This record gives sequence, structure tokens and C-alpha cells, in this order.
Amino acid sequence: MRVLVWITEGSWQPCVDQARALTPADAQLTLLHVAASDVERLADHPGPERLGRHRKPPKDEPRVREIAESEAQALLAAARERLGRDAETVSRRGRIEREVLEAAEGFDLLVLARDGRPSREPKSIGHYARFVVDHAGCPVLLVWAQTPPGLEDMHWPPHLRR
Repeated sequence: MRVLVWITEGSWQPCVDQARALTPADAQLTLLHVAASDVERLADHPGPERLGRHRKPPKDEPRVREIAESEAQALLAAARERLGRDAETVSRRGRIEREVLEAAEGFDLLVLARDGRPSREPKSIGHYARFVVDHAGCPVLLVWAQTPPGLEDMHWPPHLRR
């Protein structure tokens, strides 16, 4: 069994914990982190007030891409340590939802966390995760990033209220 675990900064621990608990010991696990490439473009853009003049960073100033890659590697290392078993790590950059779907090709299971508001409403799944859940080519295990809210906190549609 090949399992892809999509980790993000805010929800990697529950994904790793569930992957460890629910997959067979002989499963081939891959931890995936995707950095959005649009952040780099925004950071390098001169902005309208600069009228096309670009500031050249000093030679010793790290670029946004270097910082993002360093942070991704640290997050993947922490996730592999928490997992407590062998796992491949993959760091990608680009349009998040596209990169996750492409990375999931050929896997038997994709593990990801809810990334929206902590509720039982549709908005408990953010834009990227919703797109991935709707279009994944393999089964998806969707985990809560926090403790799930109780049913008493749920907004019930009128036809389902007691």
C-alpha cells in the first residue's frame, strides 16, 4: 500500500498521527509539503509605487524561495520524526491543489486535514483541500486538524432540527 500524507504548517501533526495509526506497518509512506509559488512572485514584485524599479537584495539576504525551502525541509523532518517509521519526503512548489493532485498519482491513499474553520459546516474544509478531495484519483482520508466540535455546536438546517 502506498500512502501520501499531505502536510501543512497548521495541520501536519494530526495527519501524521492518523497515517501512523491507520496504515499497515509495511505501507510505503510519503510525506508531501507544497509551497505556493505565488508568494515568491508577490515578494519579488516591485509594487506600483516603485514604477518598475527593482530593488536588488544584498548578496547575503536570503531569497523567499530559500527561506520557504528551508522551512519545508524542517517541517518534513519533524513530520518524519513524529511518524516514527521510514518515509520518503517530497517538497514541491507551485499551485497547491495541482501539485498535490499530481503528487498523488499512483498512490492508494491520500491523507490530509481539514484546513478551514473548526466546525461541522462545509467551510470546515478550505479551498485547496476541497479541490483535492473533490478531484483526487485515489481514496482520501480527511482528518480533523483540531478536536471536532460537538453536534450541539452544529448549525442544523431547519428540516433537520428537533
